[in-house]
Amino acid sequence: MKVHTTNYHNTFIAIADDSPATTGEVPPQKGDNPTVAGMQFHMLVDNPYKYTSDDVLFRVYALRNNIPKSELKEARAQFFAKGQPCLRASPLTKRYGWGVHADADCKIAIYACGTPEYEQMIRNKDLQVVKAMRTSR
Repeated sequence: MKVHTTNYHNTFIAIADDSPATTGEVPPQKGDNPTVAGMQFHMLVDNPYKYTSDDVLFRVYALRNNIPKSELKEARAQFFAKGQPCLRASPLTKRYGWGVHADADCKIAIYACGTPEYEQMIRNKDLQVVKAMRTSR
């Protein structure tokens, strides 16, 4: 079975050109259930460079679909058996003003736009800088 990945290495995903954010915003919670953006945010803000993009995307999927711990390995294999949208399509990078840095080991951290750290990432010649996907065409 072919395994697809969303992982980047030595890459910075800058916010989308049409993002309304001027700084990193904490994604709001809607009702009792956390949003995808909120789940991704809390995983990454509390654990910089602990997870890969694949880890974050699958964990959010597993939590939202109540996948039992005993079935996680098989569910992950099925999840990545087909292509998945990467963090360039995440609401964090498209709407809420967070850039995503992937290091040489594909571990990721988020940086709020408008901060010196974000600007340093944008200008880092050792990183490939890609933009998040636009919301509008």
